[in-house]
Amino acid sequence: MSEILTHAIKALSEKLSDGFDGTAKFEIEGEGSIMVDENGVREGDDEADVTMIASADTFQGIIEGDVNPTMAFMSGKLKIEGNMGMAMKLGSALS
Repeated sequence: MSEILTHAIKALSEKLSDGFDGTAKFEIEGEGSIMVDENGVREGDDEADVTMIASADTFQGIIEGDVNPTMAFMSGKLKIEGNMGMAMKLGSALS
């Protein structure tokens, strides 16, 4: 597992310590994928209600609070496939 994925899993686990009601996948371009669900955060590439795709820099900015997920989506830096309501819920949890 890459250092970026390791850092992202740790940061997401802290932000989503109560778990997440649904299934989301973060696809970090060139690094791999992270799954978020009611069981926590882990590396994986399973089916999800929503998939968020971004570069490592954009994703790191989102989890560190330097990049607003909504603005990243509006500017094309974050792509979302699947359930938009779930994406918004997850974006709120990360803010």
